[in-house]
Amino acid sequence: MWGRKFYLNSSLSQVALELGVSKPALYRHFRNKQALLDAMKGYFFDDFTAFIRADYERALRGGGREGVIILIRAAAEYYARNVYAFIFSLIRLYDHRTGSRSLGMELESRGVDMGKFHRQVEKDFVFHPNIMSMIFATLTFYMAVFHKEGKSFTNPPSDEVISGRIDTIIEIIERGLGYNSKDIAMSDFEELENRMAGTVESLEDDPLLKAVAAAVAEAGPWDASMEQVARRSGLSKSGLYGHFKSKRDMLRRLFLTEFMRIIDFARQGMGQSAVQQEQLYLGIFSIAVYLRSKTDILVAMDWIRTRKFDIDQEEDKEDFPAMDDCESESEEWKEGPPPEFPKLFEDIEINHLQSGEITGGPGKRQISHWILFLIINILMRPGDSKKIRNEDIRFLYRFITLGIGGFST
Repeated sequence: MWGRKFYLNSSLSQVALELGVSKPALYRHFRNKQALLDAMKGYFFDDFTAFIRADYERALRGGGREGVIILIRAAAEYYARNVYAFIFSLIRLYDHRTGSRSLGMELESRGVDMGKFHRQVEKDFVFHPNIMSMIFATLTFYMAVFHKEGKSFTNPPSDEVISGRIDTIIEIIERGLGYNSKDIAMSDFEELENRMAGTVESLEDDPLLKAVAAAVAEAGPWDASMEQVARRSGLSKSGLYGHFKSKRDMLRRLFLTEFMRIIDFARQGMGQSAVQQEQLYLGIFSIAVYLRSKTDILVAMDWIRTRKFDIDQEEDKEDFPAMDDCESESEEWKEGPPPEFPKLFEDIEINHLQSGEITGGPGKRQISHWILFLIINILMRPGDSKKIRNEDIRFLYRFITLGIGGFST
């Protein structure tokens, strides 16, 4: 029930109906919905760590690059075989309000010590504190694409299909977009960043949409209400309906406007150079600068990051719209990126992809989504996003272009 309705506000009544029991009978096991969700969280970690523990021990013995690949393969297989657990992890574990430290503590209490694993990884890498976060974010993104494209709810993937997708994800993590490391090393990042100095400050915000963004950042798109926006904007609720037909229309306007502003700002940055690897960095840096300067928009986008994968195509609900990747230009845009967004980096030549070296690898139309997903991931790590340094964005660019191979000692 949770997996099929993951973007709705679930209730104990729905669970009782699914189980064929009365709601009072369910209360004998769980005093409220939060108690049920807490139990589900514990069950997830028990099941996940039991599945990967043997591979985790192997990864510790292997260390470095070998250890990373062993652990990622194990996690990828778990998520590929357990679509409901994957969705639950997206909603309840990768929430922006759940710090990575608490996740690490849950794993450590069950015998999977990621701190110990990080120390082993350092043997083969110029270690960066965000590297494992980027690895697991990439795994999450492409596993969501896998389940969405394969319609895993009604068509469970075969062992052969799972193995092929895991190989693809591993290759992306190892090699990124396949750029030449010498070309990346020659980039003068500071000079490129200076070309964008002061540009974001010149952008003016729409006061009404700014109020919508603040409400969504506080409560999320499902719980943000027209009343909250009215209070923040200084309008009456009836006055707000003079601007938006409904809550759905309000959310649509917010996300469409912000995605288009991000696209325009990124293209402005990319236009500062004619060199392909510089264009890619300027695009990534521009998006990061834009979101870093607009905290409410960043948090609102993060809600989409962890809920945008509408893996099971459900009938749309007026109050709880589905999130859709919009891979097809003919598809109606909902609350995900508009059709223009996948084209953002489409004109940049990426030889690794064009030569077909990655079988079933990231299509060029998926690259922009993946990059945005990673940018939001790194900006939303615990702490103040405005304190994210330019060096962190350079790290992200190195990971995107070279994968973990860009950090080998």
